[in-house]
Amino acid sequence: MESSTKHSKNRNKVKRVQVTFTEDQWRLIEKFRGIMGSDGAEIVRNIVMAWLAEKSVVSSAVKKEDK
Repeated sequence: MESSTKHSKNRNKVKRVQVTFTEDQWRLIEKFRGIMGSDGAEIVRNIVMAWLAEKSVVSSAVKKEDK
């Protein structure tokens, strides 16, 4: 039962956003199905996180929190 309580607590911290893609953009995103995720939301989330990591935004934020 503890894991379901933990899961519901984490759900309160989730932010949802709605984005719109052109058909061409979505076709490009779909090419990552199975590579960066299994559904659209997971693929887009992983693309965004990969981009942030590439731009060093993630590591900069972690370093800033450690100070």
